[in-house]
Amino acid sequence: MTLDQLDPTLNNPKRLAALGVVVTSAEVEFVFLRDALTLNDSDLSKHMSALAAAGYVTVRKTGKGRSRQTWYKVTRQGRSSISRHIAALNALVDNAPRAPATAAD
Repeated sequence: MTLDQLDPTLNNPKRLAALGVVVTSAEVEFVFLRDALTLNDSDLSKHMSALAAAGYVTVRKTGKGRSRQTWYKVTRQGRSSISRHIAALNALVDNAPRAPATAAD
């Protein structure tokens, strides 16, 4: 695997972490995700919007006014993308060239 096999959308660690949480659940609520990742509302909202725009999550809103909740669910595309991205990361580490041993070793 090569660097170009990494998903540019998931190269951002906050997006990768957010999708990693969402992919493990049927559906995740914004506040839970925010608290789990220790992000502020604005930062999480920005990254979840990017994941939604990429087609990796769907967004569902419930309630009105102050009781409004936002829910995220991974899509088939999102599940496939994170699996490929993790495989590419693992392959890069597993296949990294090894530097020759030094005299200190």
